[in-house]
Amino acid sequence: MHYLKEETQKATVIETLQQFLTLHSRILVVTGAGCSTDSGIPDYRDHAGTWKRSKPILFQEFMRSEAVRQRYWTRSYLGWIPFSQAAPNRAHWALANLESQGKIFQLVTQNVDGLHQKAGSQQVIDLHGNLNELVCQTCGERESRGWMQEKLASLNPVITHLAATLAPDGDANLETDFSQTIVPDCPICGGILKPDVVFYGEQVPRPRVEAVYAALHKSDAVLVAGTSLMVFSAFQFIREATRLGKPIVAVNQGKTRADDLFTLKVEQPVGETLSALAASH
Repeated sequence: MHYLKEETQKATVIETLQQFLTLHSRILVVTGAGCSTDSGIPDYRDHAGTWKRSKPILFQEFMRSEAVRQRYWTRSYLGWIPFSQAAPNRAHWALANLESQGKIFQLVTQNVDGLHQKAGSQQVIDLHGNLNELVCQTCGERESRGWMQEKLASLNPVITHLAATLAPDGDANLETDFSQTIVPDCPICGGILKPDVVFYGEQVPRPRVEAVYAALHKSDAVLVAGTSLMVFSAFQFIREATRLGKPIVAVNQGKTRADDLFTLKVEQPVGETLSALAASH
């Protein structure tokens, strides 16, 4: 099936997307930060696909440097407060609605905020994990993020008086002396605790990748929503969908890594567009 790759009036866009939903009943959805910006969670990249701010820390830096962990956890303590209070927006509700209508077969998100689940989506693969949990890098012990927040506050009373604005992935915009921050160790073995998310420089767990590939092969089309796909961990699935000849529709404002692979690209607000689509189908 061929879809026109051009900007059209909103009504025509919705009609075209409706046709896409009518023709396909096992759609795999890939989402990114653009789905959560309307919930107040910042994204990393601008419309040209370039970094808006400095790149996030690397996994290797986090593991080898106490100073990096002190900086990370001080900022993350502050960022977690508004991050954890974020609520689903129209994009999340629309995708959950489309799943309940039997149109979405599997949702794969690069986001670590859990907002798709909060909106009611059931078939969700958190490609990069979820900030709600921590995992010890030595013994595998798991702790809740709430546990870490309480420990950080009790060990560092001054941290509760700091103020900062929210940055992507629960980080915070703050530069200060982090050298006095006491970072809790694993309560079981004393190892390094890390959020159960995939840091830059870290590999997505293989079983998770294989689960997405399996879902992709069973799907009959792909919908990309709110992501530039600049990170290979998500782009690889779009490349595979192209190899398999599956139609790919994208709703995203700005450049993506897969612009030349899409059957149709809709450059309109993701929340507004998906909400109109779910309501009209």
